[in-house]
Amino acid sequence: MKVSEALRSASDRLAETSDTARLDAELLMAHALGVTRSDMLLRHLDDHAPDGVAELVARRASHEPLAYIVGYQEFYGRGFKVTPGVLIPRSDSETLIETALAIAPNARRVLDLGTGSGALLVTLLLELPQAQGIGIDASAAAREVAEANAQAHGLIGAAARFYERDWTRPGWTRDLGRFDLVVCNPPYVEDGAALEPSVRDYEPAAALFAGEDGLDDYALLLPHLRSLLEEGGTALFEIGHRQGGAVSGLAREHGFSAEIRCDLADRPRCVIVAGEKREGGQNR
Repeated sequence: MKVSEALRSASDRLAETSDTARLDAELLMAHALGVTRSDMLLRHLDDHAPDGVAELVARRASHEPLAYIVGYQEFYGRGFKVTPGVLIPRSDSETLIETALAIAPNARRVLDLGTGSGALLVTLLLELPQAQGIGIDASAAAREVAEANAQAHGLIGAAARFYERDWTRPGWTRDLGRFDLVVCNPPYVEDGAALEPSVRDYEPAAALFAGEDGLDDYALLLPHLRSLLEEGGTALFEIGHRQGGAVSGLAREHGFSAEIRCDLADRPRCVIVAGEKREGGQNR
């Protein structure tokens, strides 16, 4: 079977489980061929389809995320290694990047809480070449993936360091120091939330669920910001689109200002937490 024929067959099969069946089929085929998608479409449609592509399509048809199958995910225009041990970076999280670059363009020390794949920290350090950063995660597997991504993007030595730290246990902030910018995409899904099978059955639960209302990790982290932020520093937290009011309220209870930023779909996605109200910002 030619690649073009196999693509049609794969697209038809994946239509039952994916809203992007044709794109998924093309990416899986390109992965099996060991070429880019554009190269495949330009030069390889008449080649014989590789034997391994059927197994890849079967995995995707069973709702396994495409990123875990091909081993990478694009984020902010760059490719990042991902494994089932880390949450897959999503475009929604790019709101944190855009917000950070707008409000802290001169940040020199950046902390990423719950770094996962390292996509947030690595992206910020590449966009802020004067900065150095630390990423922490409770998962040793996540730390290894984050380190691999930092190295793959040319961040070595002091530029990006990663530590295994669990913020549910005492002493997790030891020796971290203070930071101009703290970013965090914590677990924020309610324990009883209905999720797509590709998320529920494959992505790490510890990176998703945060109690009955999804707020457990915000409540754990906010009390530590005073010891982590430099004077005038800012923290950015990703939120679920219905959590803006609750997370802002928690921040104010600890003496911070709180400002909400929306994603490209105009849904609340980021809470800016600072020690005092910043001029010109919405303090909601």
